[in-house]
Amino acid sequence: MKRTVKQNRHQGRINQIMQQSEEIIRMLNADGDMHKGILKIVDTCAHTLKKGGKVLFCGNGGSAADAQHLASELAGRFYFDRPPLNAEALHVNTSYLTAVANDYTYDEVFSRLVKAKGRKGDVLIAISTSGNSKNVLNALKVAREMGIITVGLTGRTGGMMKDLCTHILHVPSDDTPRVQEGHIMLGHIICELVESKMFPG
Repeated sequence: MKRTVKQNRHQGRINQIMQQSEEIIRMLNADGDMHKGILKIVDTCAHTLKKGGKVLFCGNGGSAADAQHLASELAGRFYFDRPPLNAEALHVNTSYLTAVANDYTYDEVFSRLVKAKGRKGDVLIAISTSGNSKNVLNALKVAREMGIITVGLTGRTGGMMKDLCTHILHVPSDDTPRVQEGHIMLGHIICELVESKMFPG
């Protein structure tokens, strides 16, 4: 009996989570400004890559996983075989990450690599559910100083990040897992459209 009650409670929670995710996707799809924002980011990334520039990604935790995931979709392949695109997540060198965090602070782990790898006209895609991650904010500040185009994927409010991004996409939720689910969907859309724009036909 106790197991049945617990199973029913868990099944109810599964249903609730899926409904929440469906509602967020519905809101994103109904938002005309979201569609326009996605297309602007796609055009920006494709323009940068065609000129020989690069797309850099950064984020912490689950957002770091998303950054690495999306960079690999561009640098590897998405839907079809084609030449690799110049994209990189800034956290993948653990020796660098731990050295800078130890010798300076964790707040500088992304900004120092933006200085090293970024060039004017490149794109930095910063992912933060809160929009307030200090190391992400520092990376965005340095990028803007260098003439790098800044793109943000964030949650409902955008936090402090919203004032540092050339283009920003808000997932309309304050629940971290739901925001992250929205981010990976938006990222996949961007990767697919950049790929098709770079290699039409």
